[in-house]
Amino acid sequence: MPTEESRAIELLRRVSYGRVTTSMRAMPFVAPARHIVADGRVLFRLHRGLGYHRACHGGVVAYGADNLNFGADHLWSVQFTGTAEVVEPTDEQLAAFGPPPRTVDGAPFEPVYMRVEPRFVTVHAIDCTAEAPHRSSGLP
Repeated sequence: MPTEESRAIELLRRVSYGRVTTSMRAMPFVAPARHIVADGRVLFRLHRGLGYHRACHGGVVAYGADNLNFGADHLWSVQFTGTAEVVEPTDEQLAAFGPPPRTVDGAPFEPVYMRVEPRFVTVHAIDCTAEAPHRSSGLP
């Protein structure tokens, strides 16, 4: 596995959620997804009720995750593209996902699992150690 892919996979292991992007009926969409890394591939869990898995299955998707909301001095963002396929995870993989959410948009959560083998990988690193702390007053 090339160095950039190895670094991306390691970073993905540090966070639980990311965003999957593809198009559905010629319109782009971005959906949150829970992910795990298994055997150098990324498995993610979506809510079946939204139907996004139908647009993803067999198609090229982009998946991204980051630590941008963690308040760290060293921020990173990972994005990769690859072909997605619906899969049945192993018992070990199911355990790694942890408990599913109760609902999505008020509907009971029904999981669907997809696997993507990263093809094109991008990792961005942002060093914020010299930035002044941002203080929000809550006012525009």
